[in-house]
Amino acid sequence: MGGEDERHLLAAIELARRARENGNHPFGALLVDDGGRVVLEAENTVVTARDPTGHAELNLIRRAGERFDPDFLQRCTMYASTEPCAMCAGALYWGGVRRVVFALSSGTLRSITGSDPESPHLDLSCREVFARANHEVDVTGPQLEEQARTVHEGFWG
Repeated sequence: MGGEDERHLLAAIELARRARENGNHPFGALLVDDGGRVVLEAENTVVTARDPTGHAELNLIRRAGERFDPDFLQRCTMYASTEPCAMCAGALYWGGVRRVVFALSSGTLRSITGSDPESPHLDLSCREVFARANHEVDVTGPQLEEQARTVHEGFWG
């Protein structure tokens, strides 16, 4: 993993920490252009917005679609503190993002959250979602799982 990927993943983990401090589930995401510049950040808002679709990645791609043209989004990378769920992977695909880098895997997240009703799971990795797409989405992860795991400690259950 390159230094730039690590730096952006650590920023996504920090966004997850901020989401938790703001009363939400600990997930964060950011969008980086092809020059390495952060152009958008989002955190989870499921609790405070009372919206079960308020995942960080979905919040990010909604705002990105309003601000940027599709050609620009195709050249961006989305960094996430945790592997995008099936819903978020679909949104990223439809939004045109062609590269995703994540820290904590969905399998590790499941082992942390267990049967907590605040964290339902579709047992479908983002790679499985993207594998059925008609354009390629490059996926890197998990990376920095130990750092990403700490933001979840004591939150679930």
